[in-house]
Amino acid sequence: MSNLKDIENKVTAGDRLKPEEGLLLFNEGELGFVGMLANQVRERLNSDRVYFNRNFHIEPTNICIHNCQFCSYRRRINQAGAWEMDKEEILTKIKEHLVKNATEVHIVGGVHPQRGLEYYEDLLFTIKSTYPDLHIKAFTAVELDFMIRKSGLSYSSGLGRLKDAGLDSIPGGGAEIFDEALRKKICPDKTDSQTWLEIHKTAHKLGIRSNATILYGHLENYSQRIDHLDRLRTLQDETHGFQTFIPLKYRSENNELSKIGEVSIIEDLRNYAISRIYLDNFPHLKAYWPMIGKDTASLSLSFGVDDLDGTIEDSTRIYSMAGVEDKNPSLNTMDLVDLIHKAGRTPVERDTLYKVLKTY
Repeated sequence: MSNLKDIENKVTAGDRLKPEEGLLLFNEGELGFVGMLANQVRERLNSDRVYFNRNFHIEPTNICIHNCQFCSYRRRINQAGAWEMDKEEILTKIKEHLVKNATEVHIVGGVHPQRGLEYYEDLLFTIKSTYPDLHIKAFTAVELDFMIRKSGLSYSSGLGRLKDAGLDSIPGGGAEIFDEALRKKICPDKTDSQTWLEIHKTAHKLGIRSNATILYGHLENYSQRIDHLDRLRTLQDETHGFQTFIPLKYRSENNELSKIGEVSIIEDLRNYAISRIYLDNFPHLKAYWPMIGKDTASLSLSFGVDDLDGTIEDSTRIYSMAGVEDKNPSLNTMDLVDLIHKAGRTPVERDTLYKVLKTY
C-alpha cells in the first residue's frame, strides 16, 4: 500500500501513478503538497511556458434534445431564451472577430433535433471556403453522435465527411463524468461514456486532434473522478490524439442541481493539480478562465496548469448563464500576457495545434 511519500518519489522519478494512488492524493493530499508535485510535472513537460491563443466561440443554437440536470443553457424550440443562428449570421460573426487576428473559431452548441450532418457539413465547407486559414474546432462528441447517427453513417464515415468539409479538430465537451450510474442520473439521455470515447478514438485515427474534459464539483466522488481520468489516460496511451485536458467546474445557477452549491477554490486547485499528476501522457492542462475567473486562473498556474485558453472576446454564454461572476468574458492578448507575467510565467501565443507563434 503506497503512502504520500511513495507517491512523491514516483512523481519525482516520472513514474506513473496507479488509480489507488490518485485516490489517495484526493483523500489525503494537502493543497501545498499536490501543488508542489503538479508543478514538477508541468515544468518537466512545459518549463515555465503558459500558452494561449486568439480565439472566439460561435454557439449556433442552444436548442437541445437533452435534459441534463447541470445545464443552465439548454432550451426547447420556441421556448423563451432559445436562439438559432443561420449560416449568414455565423459568417458575419466570424468576419467581425477576424478583424482582431483570431486564428481559431470554436463551434459548439445544443443538439438541435432538426439539424443533421448535412447542415453542419455545409456550414463547415462555407466557413473554410471563405476563411481557409481559420482553424475550425467544432462539435462535441455528443453533437457528433447525434448528427452522424441521424445521417445513418458510421462514426468513421461521418467524421471523415466533416473533415473533408473543413473540420480541423474537436473540443472536449460532453464528457461530463464517465461513471455510468452517475451519468444516468445527471444526464440520462445523453451520449454514453463508451460512445464519447469511441468518437474521440475514431477522430484520432482519422488524424483529427481533440481535447478532453471532466465536469467536477457536483454529485461525483473522488473515485469517480479518478475513474474518469484513468479512462482518458488509457485511450491516450492507445491513440496519442488528445492535446489538452480541461477540468470544467460545475456552476450552480439556473439548473436542476442548484441546491448542492459549488466547490471551493481550494478544491478547484487540488483538482487541477491531481489531474496534472495523474494524466502523465497529456501534454497540456488548461484552466478555462471564463469558467473560474481570472484570479483563480492565475492561481492555477502554480498547480499544474500551462494553458489559459484564449481571448474568447465575449463570445460564449454557456457559463454566463450558469452564474459565473464575469457575464461578459473577454481578455485581449495583452491582458493575457500581463496576467501570465504577473504569475511569474512566460506567455506563449500558440495556434490550436500548439505551434508557437510568439513568445512574450
